[in-house]
Amino acid sequence: MISRTITSVWLAGSMLAGAAPEDISPELEKLLDGSEVPALAAAVIVDGEIVAMGATGIRKVGDREKVEIDDKFHLGSNTKSMTAVLAAILVKEGKIKWETTAAEVFTRIKVHEGFKEATLAQFLTNTGGAVGNLEGPLWQDLWNAKGALEKQRLMLVEGILENPPIYPPGTKYEYSNAGFSIAGAMLEAVTGESWEDLMEEKVFQPLGMKSAGFRAPASGRRIDQPYGHHERGGKLVPVDPEPSGDNPAGIAPAGAVHCNVEDYAKYLQFHLGELGENVLSSDEREILYKPSEVAPYAMGWGVTTHPEPKGNSFSHSGSNTMFRTRTEFFASSKNAVVVMTNSGAENTKTRIKETMDWAAAKYFD
Repeated sequence: MISRTITSVWLAGSMLAGAAPEDISPELEKLLDGSEVPALAAAVIVDGEIVAMGATGIRKVGDREKVEIDDKFHLGSNTKSMTAVLAAILVKEGKIKWETTAAEVFTRIKVHEGFKEATLAQFLTNTGGAVGNLEGPLWQDLWNAKGALEKQRLMLVEGILENPPIYPPGTKYEYSNAGFSIAGAMLEAVTGESWEDLMEEKVFQPLGMKSAGFRAPASGRRIDQPYGHHERGGKLVPVDPEPSGDNPAGIAPAGAVHCNVEDYAKYLQFHLGELGENVLSSDEREILYKPSEVAPYAMGWGVTTHPEPKGNSFSHSGSNTMFRTRTEFFASSKNAVVVMTNSGAENTKTRIKETMDWAAAKYFD
């Protein structure tokens, strides 16, 4: 159990070096009380330091196994910014450019004329012309796909790029799992490595994210980690990790990562410039936070402008329909919050908002 050694602080507050984060599990338990959400985990960063963490609830509805602070939660679309970080690393290494087009990379695929100029940067800002929702035969084919992960991604790439874009790339914004998946496949193509291996090697290991992995966090039918939950008939139903505990592997670069709350807090510290300078310098990270010209969305981050001194905040919500995670950080004050749950039900959003509001009131207001 994490020791309760840290008190509430204001934006400009500072923490003693090496102080352990406050255990906010009891407060999270109160926030969870009366809710159908099985489990809740959260972390708070103030002035770049992790000042509070906690977890409460159960791993699986119908079972008594309680969550622990190092339990892993699925991040859903919060994976998107991680794919963008990986892209920035490969740009730094000279493996690819932000202006590289899909047509330049996928030379063996018939790319529709309308997609010929769509770039890596555009796919990572949801402005690449890719469809918003995958459906129909392609979506079913991705569910049924087996074999090498890179080939499953190429199935998606071909299914999207051989058809006309839904708008000329760069002219509009459409939130798109397909676009980020195409970006991930581009990174695979220029390196000859799977997106999963690249993420492990270039993002997770350098940032010390030892708990990070892919797809549903539980193994087999054991209740060793949180299970995801669907809402069916007004009730939460646990979903076995495989084969339906996550979306098809073809869209993994858009949303397949899991990790514990401490490792996600480390990931936020990276974005706040507190660690990982050897991964990307502050100048190299800057493009990740620049909104596109057509929407307030950067590379995996929604951008909101606040009055000074807060400045811009960067946030994202993610769900594979069985877990739900939301995070927000302020670059200027180096403050951040992340809240994780193992329910994809719509009413889980309310519990997450209440938790984030509680954290903001206690640590930032």
